[in-house]
Amino acid sequence: MKTFKILISGDKACFTRPEMKAERVSYDVPTPGAIEGLLKSVYWKPAIRYMIDKIIIFNPIEFMSVRRNEVKSKIAYNKMKKQMLESKVDMDNIVTDPRVYVDKERTQRASLILKNVKYGIEFHMEQTGIQCEREKKECNPQVKHEQEFQRRCEKGQWFRMPCLGCSEFPADIKLVEDFELSEVSKENMGEHDLGFMLYKVVFKDKGHPIKNDWNNKMFSDEAESVFYRPKMIDGIIDVQQYRGTKVC
Repeated sequence: MKTFKILISGDKACFTRPEMKAERVSYDVPTPGAIEGLLKSVYWKPAIRYMIDKIIIFNPIEFMSVRRNEVKSKIAYNKMKKQMLESKVDMDNIVTDPRVYVDKERTQRASLILKNVKYGIEFHMEQTGIQCEREKKECNPQVKHEQEFQRRCEKGQWFRMPCLGCSEFPADIKLVEDFELSEVSKENMGEHDLGFMLYKVVFKDKGHPIKNDWNNKMFSDEAESVFYRPKMIDGIIDVQQYRGTKVC
């Protein structure tokens, strides 16, 4: 099992607190779930999962307030399904319109976001148990996934733009051998209790098919939010020590 270390930086970031409904308010630091999503933008397969071990906060935690135009509703699944059924019957007689019109649904909201962020992420990959027939024949498929992730990072490749919480805040990713902890800001030194934070949103089946039937892989779509209470010590959040102590 290989341990990866990457540097992530960006002009702006927003790791939204779920308790804030109308307005976006960012956590002081990224959540492990947000970092996993960023890594999956670079490389992801059902056979692997990313396990975040450490998050290092290099720059001072600074906020800024912005106002943005957002769409207040989303396309309804039921309308999409109904339109598809209507199209099968008669393509020239489709009644349902699932589209969301921006002019009618636009709203302006305030957001409290982070600025000038730089994070060091230490993580590793684990196998989920889901493998295609080709992977079953390979002696060590995890090595292949690790090499592919490293290759894509070195070449700056991704299939979806990596972002810092919101899609409009792109992230720059750099693979490194080690972190320069001397670059951690003085403001981040000492012990900081970050309070209760979202760890990530997890599926209740934890990646296992219904009735643990791997021959007929049917997975649950039910998910729940898991929280934890981390401490930042000298700019470092040791995520792995909280992995088995999530509070809810």
